Amino acid sequence: MKQKIVLFDGVCNFCNDRVQFLLKHDKKKQLHFAPLQSNFVRNWVSEKGIQLEDSMYFIDGKILYSHSTAVLRIIKELGGWWKWLYILILIPESIRNNLYRRFAKNRYRWFGKSEVCIIPSPEVRNRFYL
Repeated sequence: MKQKIVLFDGVCNFCNDRVQFLLKHDKKKQLHFAPLQSNFVRNWVSEKGIQLEDSMYFIDGKILYSHSTAVLRIIKELGGWWKWLYILILIPESIRNNLYRRFAKNRYRWFGKSEVCIIPSPEVRNRFYL
């Protein structure tokens, strides 16, 4: 089975809220999570020889998705009526990513920033790579 890992900004309040949303709505419990600030991500990036921006990413097996495509791929994994939002993939990527970057640029100002990454509860800790 291939891993499905959401890479997120662990100090971003908005990002942490989205992770909580995903934990609640991922009925199959197939999504795993790793803060960008974690040793897991640092080691993974070093191993792959890539550099990540301050964005949300989705690793689906061996494929890395970023920006708006990552968000849409993650939503698609939720199933139910959420997967219908994947139709937004039809919007040209340049437009989607432009909107994504504008939002991402302002997320700390609008939602705030934590001093430290979230600590997952014992019930979901096995779904986090730290």
